Amino acid sequence: QVQLVESGGGLVQAGGSLRLSCAASGSIASINTMRWYRQAPGKQREWVAHITSGGSTNYADSVKGRFTISRDNAKNTDYLQMNSLKPEDTAVYYCNADIRRLLSARSYEYWGQGTQVTVSS
Repeated sequence: QVQLVESGGGLVQAGGSLRLSCAASGSIASINTMRWYRQAPGKQREWVAHITSGGSTNYADSVKGRFTISRDNAKNTDYLQMNSLKPEDTAVYYCNADIRRLLSARSYEYWGQGTQVTVSS
């Protein structure tokens, strides 16, 4: 089985920083694109950022210039560095990845359980 586990969420004041991690474990052959999504109370889940296996990145306009996504392929882990946090960044953050399991010919999409980020004003 494959698992994604997020960590690093918490409570921070506006203007502060947090670093989220997402570690993939299990019988993994390869990990393609890794993504972060977030869902604020009463709102739909929205895409935040992604990073390809080759290191190409893209960001939602709302976080561009403040958030940085990176990955350590040797550790099957990606990171979301969040700077200049705003109260509107408050949400549950979910990691997502396209993972090919050992002995599998194709990739499947996996989700983490989510980590709460709360930004106080």
